Amino acid sequence: MQTTESDRKDGGAGESRLPSVALLVVAQAAVAAASLVVEIVAGRMLAPYLGMSLYTWTSVIAVVLAGFSAGHWAGGRIAEAAPARALKLTAWSMAGAALTAAGATFVLRWSAGPVIGGFGHPIASIAILTMLAFFPPSFFAGIPAPVLAHVAVLARPGRGGRALGAMFAAGALGAIAGTLLAGFLFISWLGSTGTLATVTAVYALLAIGLFAAARRAGGARGPAAAAIAVVLPLGLAGLAAIQPDPCTRESDYFCIRVIDVTEDFGEPARLMVLDHLGHGVAVRDAPQRPGTPHAAMLDMLARARAPQSGFSAFFIGGGSYSIPRAWAETGVKAQVTVAEIDPAVTEIAARDFWFDPATADIRHLDARLALAAEPARYDVIIGDAFTDIAVPAHLVTREFFELVAARLTPDGVYLMNIIDHADGLRALAAIVRTLQGVFPVVEIWAEPNTAGADDRLVFIVLAGQTATASRLLTGPAPDFRRAARLSTQAAEALVARLDPPVLTDDFAPIDRLMARFD
Repeated sequence: MQTTESDRKDGGAGESRLPSVALLVVAQAAVAAASLVVEIVAGRMLAPYLGMSLYTWTSVIAVVLAGFSAGHWAGGRIAEAAPARALKLTAWSMAGAALTAAGATFVLRWSAGPVIGGFGHPIASIAILTMLAFFPPSFFAGIPAPVLAHVAVLARPGRGGRALGAMFAAGALGAIAGTLLAGFLFISWLGSTGTLATVTAVYALLAIGLFAAARRAGGARGPAAAAIAVVLPLGLAGLAAIQPDPCTRESDYFCIRVIDVTEDFGEPARLMVLDHLGHGVAVRDAPQRPGTPHAAMLDMLARARAPQSGFSAFFIGGGSYSIPRAWAETGVKAQVTVAEIDPAVTEIAARDFWFDPATADIRHLDARLALAAEPARYDVIIGDAFTDIAVPAHLVTREFFELVAARLTPDGVYLMNIIDHADGLRALAAIVRTLQGVFPVVEIWAEPNTAGADDRLVFIVLAGQTATASRLLTGPAPDFRRAARLSTQAAEALVARLDPPVLTDDFAPIDRLMARFD
């Protein structure tokens, strides 16, 4: 950007009235904090559409950094202008950041369907949707850094190095503060939309301050334009705040949705969706109806393998608490312990899924920590925890399975819910191979139905000391769901054909094994 003669005159007239370095440091810290809040909230806002996975966060970080980089380049060009003009253009960039941050909610809601449906490929959908919603606010937020740093150097003749160092430090500290505020305060108390509205307000205030700084530095007055630049983003943020929330409850971990599925079951029933994956169904007047294939198979296998006189069970993940509720209400003699990391999930299960928390010992912490915390042993341990459509990486490793084995009674069994693509099965094979290194018997169970090549299949993997006597189990009326065991030869052939890695705490690429790159 070339400096004009008028710019030089403005700069000459206003250099003595440049903002102090202290004010510039505060401004830079505020910009950095707000921009990092947007980065953190981006992952939370994408979750209802795309889930929360390694690929989601990789895309968010890459897109935000790309936006910052492009903004820094543009800001460097702007910094070559006289200070008054540079500050005014930077004020407009803050107005742009406010407008695009406020509009991210609408961009996501309007573009998610066309992008996901149009591209099909999950990684492409994640990258494109993230770019559409969060590149613009990151670009505008990247502009101020070089401009404010340059003005700080001009404001402290002879001490430009210290001024520059202070600006870099302010940016880093602001980024740290923004990350902490987003993760521990804003999203928990305000939700995603409320957090973006707060960021919009911060950017708008920065725009006002920078317009004022530009005038003091000798720039022309433009109150009407400044007012428009501030009022429009705030109005858009207010409009976003009153839109229907896609979440029944937005917790620290999930966007929790309660969906009525009465029509599907012919009687009052509800589905719990965490982010974008259904986690369980409860039928109000028929708790023995599991609602989903995975719950039916887990229920059948657990009761088939557990002592009939009474048994203890540990659930990894609560979800809709359908099985603990069914056991409590149908007289199954089971002492149930549930590790559910999100207290809000338990609250929703009690409020909307007819579950009585008094019927189970509920621990609101990570299941691996809960199992490691005390040496109690269980007849059945049931793994049913997911982030996106994959089991969390630390719950699929050899080290975790060794912990599970140590917490089982001598003839206890471990049951694990796995979702995989019919034309891939790499995640299933890797988990089976890893379990085979810990347990002498590993079985694969599935519904005995034919599926298309593009379908996601639900499997239950059983691991223990002895084989299951039956190869086919049938659930109760009215659904009569079935579970069939793959032959040992079929399971071995699957592992041999795909030759998957053994999953360890050091190497557990479950997201990559689940992904489809074709």
